[in-house]
Amino acid sequence: MVTKFYQHTLALAFAVKEINKNQKILPNLTLGFHIYDSYYDAMMTYRTTLDLLFKSRRFVPNYICDTQKNLIAIIGGLSSVTSFFIADTIGLYKIPQLTYGSFPPEEGDADQFLSFYNMVPNDRNQYMGIINLLKHFGWTWVGFFVAEGHGGEKFLQTLEPLLSEHGICSAFIQKVPRVGHIDNLSDTFGLFSDFNLSLTDDKVSACILFGESLTIIWMRGIIFLRDFENKEGSSFRKVWIITTQIDFILKDLELFQGAISFTIHSKEVLKFNEFLQNLKPDKTEGDGFLQEFWEEAFDCTFPNSSVPLEGNEPCTGEERLESLPTPQFEMGMTGQSYSIYNAVYVVAHALHAMYSSRLKQKGMVWDKKFELQDQQSLELHSYLSEITFNNSVGETMSFNGKKQMGGAFDIMNIVTFPNKSFLRVKVGQVDDDALESRKIIIHEDMITWHKGFNQVVPISVCNDCCSPGHQKKRKEGEKFCCYDCAPCPEGKISDQNDMNDCFRCPEDQYPNRNKHGCISKTITFLSYEEPLGISLASIALSFSIFTTLVLLAFVKHRDTPIVKANNRDLTYTLLISLLLCFQSSLLFLGKPGEMACLLRQPAFGIIFSMAVSCVLAKTITVVVAFMATKPGSSLRKWVGKRLANSIVLSCSLIQASLCTLWLATTPPFPDLDMHSLIEEITVQCNEGSVTMFSCVLCYLGLLAFFSFLSAFLARKLPDSFNEAKFITFSMLLFCSVWLCFVPTYLSTKGKYMVMVEIFSILASSAGLLGCIFAPKCYIIILKPELNNKEQLIRRKN
Repeated sequence: MVTKFYQHTLALAFAVKEINKNQKILPNLTLGFHIYDSYYDAMMTYRTTLDLLFKSRRFVPNYICDTQKNLIAIIGGLSSVTSFFIADTIGLYKIPQLTYGSFPPEEGDADQFLSFYNMVPNDRNQYMGIINLLKHFGWTWVGFFVAEGHGGEKFLQTLEPLLSEHGICSAFIQKVPRVGHIDNLSDTFGLFSDFNLSLTDDKVSACILFGESLTIIWMRGIIFLRDFENKEGSSFRKVWIITTQIDFILKDLELFQGAISFTIHSKEVLKFNEFLQNLKPDKTEGDGFLQEFWEEAFDCTFPNSSVPLEGNEPCTGEERLESLPTPQFEMGMTGQSYSIYNAVYVVAHALHAMYSSRLKQKGMVWDKKFELQDQQSLELHSYLSEITFNNSVGETMSFNGKKQMGGAFDIMNIVTFPNKSFLRVKVGQVDDDALESRKIIIHEDMITWHKGFNQVVPISVCNDCCSPGHQKKRKEGEKFCCYDCAPCPEGKISDQNDMNDCFRCPEDQYPNRNKHGCISKTITFLSYEEPLGISLASIALSFSIFTTLVLLAFVKHRDTPIVKANNRDLTYTLLISLLLCFQSSLLFLGKPGEMACLLRQPAFGIIFSMAVSCVLAKTITVVVAFMATKPGSSLRKWVGKRLANSIVLSCSLIQASLCTLWLATTPPFPDLDMHSLIEEITVQCNEGSVTMFSCVLCYLGLLAFFSFLSAFLARKLPDSFNEAKFITFSMLLFCSVWLCFVPTYLSTKGKYMVMVEIFSILASSAGLLGCIFAPKCYIIILKPELNNKEQLIRRKN
């Protein structure tokens, strides 16, 4: 006899006794009950069910009943198998069956068990509770010990997909033989070798145990054999996660210290503890189990015992239930007993509602005795489905549309003591009807772990977690919970343990060196304050001053032959253009604003086009002048300022038209370059249209090419002041600079792109200034004796 389950019988008797004393429920009607033991056996279950239906012998403890027994409902059984066996027979007679220890049948079986009412919550709540518990502690590598049979198969079929969905793997699945009697436990220990390998897996700290109450005794025997063979004793440590179907009926639970058990939610019922304390064998009649329970629990024998045990002391009847160890008997109402207690009240309230409805129809009151009539159990179904009331502890009792009682599962922590007793400590709850944030509650600080873990939260993973800065890399042929760790690729980070994939930082941040965090990028641009900006600005201003001095020198000596040669006005225009070229580079320095972005590229394109047009006009003027000296030449009319002015104006106007079209359609604007540099955000000017910018550069290159070509052809024409040779060198330098500019500009990032363009502007402008005007300045300033008409004629001759 499993003494602990005797409380189920007492809970039923206590509920019936309360109802029979309560004048507000079923007045003048006395409830009775019969209790049968199924012995965990199918044949006995069917036989006892038939006894309930057809035998007329009485079993009426604690009250006088003169009527023949009438079966109105059945409460039971403890296991799902027993409940289904009972339903096979009871279902034919449509007698309501309220189960208290098993879980609801599968969805497909709902029509088969129309008389089935479940006093326990839906088992899916427990499954999700297990999943959330594993996720809470980070246990991704867990073992399973599952009792054989339909219930175990259903448990695995339901739970395994949920495990995969939430990133948890089963390290192993061991089938535990289903044992109906304690006497048969030793016959199944031959499976020890199969279980030993699973129990010695040190990576698996969390093990889920599913079965019936005898399953835990079988597991204790297997672990004892393992410890005896390996001589490891108390070194064995696991966190056992035990499902609701299993109750602790062991006297020695040291190996299960720190276990986490899911139990049916219960509350302490008033006066039940007092009822247990007053229970005495000599004061209780009609209870066929009490004497056997008393002898088994207290190791004593009554004088009238049917099977007296030698060596046992005689029972006095004064023994106290509270003195029994917890594994033998609990004074607090367990979850199953609480469900039985509520089931009795559900039937009583349904009967009360049914009789009240009848009396109301007939205009009668509760002033006479009533007896149950045939077919009333069938009528009771409609009242059971709609029943709603608050029980004695204030909890609402009602069935949902699937005939399931709402409620929660309590999460209990098992704390064992040297005297072989244990204490259940409630450390959480699973309630699917609660708000999302309250569906599962776990108080981790209240949990007492197995002493082998030194009160540190156990770890149950296949391998060490991947630290931040790494990502999981799956191992071939292994489950997804077993993996290697690979560093995050360049430009990505992971800021948590065990991340499947690394990710990129926000655009305004970049990965740190260890790739486990992001650092804000610094905002940069080519400013006047930094050394590079100061250097470029100084060079631009220096060349501007030098160009101004050259211009002033030419204006001062404007009547000298060297200035008057090759079109004096064109020379002034070229010098002014070069001066503007040097100053236009300053538009590229500093933080780009709307106006700066709008002006700098068009200004650069138009000013440079004007400068190159002046050079082109100079060379073409020289070529035309010498060709016009030939007799009968038609080019005489083009000799003079008109040709030069036409070339400068037309070439500059084309570039100005391109820039105007550019500004009108897709003008440049300030922009942030987030991606070119890893650690910096560059404030730059977006050109708006790369095509238009390319057209401006291409047109400028075309002018430079024709200038170089015309100067190259005119380089050997006889003239003391012929600039063609110097223009050839200047345009060669100009073209070289801008040919190098294109690949350099495209391969440079950030503010250095601006630096490349400024350098190209300064270098090409300085090339024009130096190659064309340096020789003339040398003569004007250092060799003025060569700057006269006589010297010009003498050198020509």
